[in-house]
Amino acid sequence: MTTVRAAITQTTWTGDKDSMLDKHEQFARDAKAQGAQVICFQELFYGPYFGITQDQKYYRFAEPVDGPIVTRFAALAKELELVMILPIYEEEQTGVYYNTAVVVDSDGTTLGSYRKHHIPHLDRFWEKFYFRPGNLGYPVFDTAVGKVGVYICYDRHFPEGWRELGLAGAHMVFNPNATKPGLSNRLWEVEGPCAAVANGYFVLQPNRVGREDNEYGDDAVDFYGTSQVIDPRGNFVGERGSAESEELMIRDIDLDMVRQMRDDWQFYRDRRPDSYTQIAQA
Repeated sequence: MTTVRAAITQTTWTGDKDSMLDKHEQFARDAKAQGAQVICFQELFYGPYFGITQDQKYYRFAEPVDGPIVTRFAALAKELELVMILPIYEEEQTGVYYNTAVVVDSDGTTLGSYRKHHIPHLDRFWEKFYFRPGNLGYPVFDTAVGKVGVYICYDRHFPEGWRELGLAGAHMVFNPNATKPGLSNRLWEVEGPCAAVANGYFVLQPNRVGREDNEYGDDAVDFYGTSQVIDPRGNFVGERGSAESEELMIRDIDLDMVRQMRDDWQFYRDRRPDSYTQIAQA
């Protein structure tokens, strides 16, 4: 049996970037102390969820993928021998910004990035103001813990990307989020399990938790946490995270289940891309 100990985290905005970075470094150290081999933080982990408003000051949270934050956490990954998925605000060049997750291997090597493809623009999720749609495809990274894919928050509503990651060989897909109550509650319960079953891999979904009224006052929303790890048969691995409190979640995932599920349910063998005439049409 090939078992990987995985960690995902949920927290709220402390009020300043430095303390958020320190908090997430401590999450990584605590995860390693509990035997974790891979960790993924929540969407835009070191800042507030600034999609609440449309304000150019939040552009200053963006930095290159080889900037100070990734450099700091890559060194930490090497020190701890811990694979890290780092959801950052990426600056490709001045005025060109992406919602990005950088994947760092356990030796500190930056393997590459995924840029969020699907960008919402609705009340208090004004993301088109901040992010250009992703243009790096759906990469799968060969890490020390297996083949890792990433899909970010709103992406999860689109099954096509989940399947792209499966076709590229993902064993596990990390889906960092900033998700609030409302229309998404029921979708949060079903979309992760559906993606796991349809594609035969593990889905790991960290989500923000709490109310960031220290930044946005009455405009703040309540992120509902309940971060979750889902196996290839659609079952939760352990309990879901708290709906109210910060949490470091550690879960053991048995990668042999990927092969077992795909052998039992031959969805990849039986799919019919030759007959799907409208999926890729604009």
